[in-house]
Amino acid sequence: MREAPETIARGVLTLCADCDQCRDLLDEAPCQFFPRLFTYADRMKAGGPVPDGREWLDMIDLCNSCGQCPCASIQTRIREAKDAFVARDGLAFGVRLIEDVRLTGRLCGMAPSIANALMRTEPVAGWLKRAVGVDPARRLPTVPAEGFDAWAAREGLHEPVEGPGRKVAYFVGCTARHYFPEVARATVEVLRAAGIGVFVPPDQQCCGMPTYLEGDRPFTEKLAKTNLPILRDCVRAGYDVVSACPTCSFAFKTVLARGARFAPQRRERILALAEEEGGDVPGAIDRLAAFDAAPTGRTGSAAAEFSAPWVVNHLLVRPHAGEGVDDGYFADLDPDLRIEVASHVWELGEYLRDLVAQGLWSLPAGIDGERLGHFPPCHLREQEMGRPWAELLAEIDGLDVTTLGRADDCCGLGGIMGFKTNFHHASLAMGRGLMARTEAVAPDRVVTECLGCRVQFEQMQSRPVAHPVEILADALRAEAVDQNSRR
Repeated sequence: MREAPETIARGVLTLCADCDQCRDLLDEAPCQFFPRLFTYADRMKAGGPVPDGREWLDMIDLCNSCGQCPCASIQTRIREAKDAFVARDGLAFGVRLIEDVRLTGRLCGMAPSIANALMRTEPVAGWLKRAVGVDPARRLPTVPAEGFDAWAAREGLHEPVEGPGRKVAYFVGCTARHYFPEVARATVEVLRAAGIGVFVPPDQQCCGMPTYLEGDRPFTEKLAKTNLPILRDCVRAGYDVVSACPTCSFAFKTVLARGARFAPQRRERILALAEEEGGDVPGAIDRLAAFDAAPTGRTGSAAAEFSAPWVVNHLLVRPHAGEGVDDGYFADLDPDLRIEVASHVWELGEYLRDLVAQGLWSLPAGIDGERLGHFPPCHLREQEMGRPWAELLAEIDGLDVTTLGRADDCCGLGGIMGFKTNFHHASLAMGRGLMARTEAVAPDRVVTECLGCRVQFEQMQSRPVAHPVEILADALRAEAVDQNSRR
């Protein structure tokens, strides 16, 4: 028998209130979920009423999966509660429409001038937004005259890369693909400048994070079952999988792979390796890491967790309840497939940082005279690989770069959540602190890896916003012009 969503939500409250760590840990963070949870917990402790069904749903809805809370199991249970609400009560038509960013991008891209004209015309724009559940005050991205796919086709990017050398399977992400193609084009330009062959798998779908956030589990699993085999085939063909969208890389490296390292198949492989190594655990770890790195011998930051000594030692003894069981959101999917893909996914900044560190590419000189404010988004920070773009920008001569916000800041958009009428104002409330700290720095331009954050910055402040890869592409172009002028 399925658990009622209210039961799951109450279980989350009980676990968090009994621990109470996040009351202090996230006391000054922009999170809207935990203040509501602890308000209910304190009310119940004082003898007040238990939240009703609507209150439980409202609490669960306030989580935008930024990943900053420390308990992966709690994040999974929050999503399960949301899924249960949706499975029982359904999902509004408007949400089903806007959660499919690929579909809305394609529809708007069929007649971009008409779509843009409608969104600039009041009261028509307000009526259309309300009809699909978008808050009338939410600014929507301008639909480009040409999406990335058409440009990629002309560039031959849908054809496999031939010949020697490193090559990348570029997972574009729906927002860059349909609304900010200049970011996707800059990504290709920079990778090519670094000597990397670029392939854009034509059948790639949305990474699944928008539908995951909305509780649309069947759609989320469908997307995962489509994307994972496509990316696995790329890995086996010798490609590194790279995305310039930190939410997409977060989805594949962290969300989809969560718990896979504790799957029974994984334990059996470790036991077999340990036996073959005569009980030499370090030898088994080295062989496991080499197995995960095949065929290229290169892995992204996620791979380390799959062969970490404590994980291997843990599984050589026995898994137990809690940390040590593959019981996460995607536990029904093949754990070897999830690990194989996750091990070979890089966020673009991480990939370029590795190229520079290995002496395989040199950064261009920056463009003098502009002060940049860099905001590292939540889904980048939660991949536990440092801040690669901040490190890259800091190494570029001529750039004046200041980090924006605090370590716990979140822009508040939460994928498509910030577009919805019932979350729009919470979204703005979450972002106000970050915007105030941005105003204090007063950069000429805001730079952030996340296009969702870009939308929120453009909603809440007036400075231009760019992806760091656009800064690199601009610098490469300026460098080329300078070199040509000297000839």
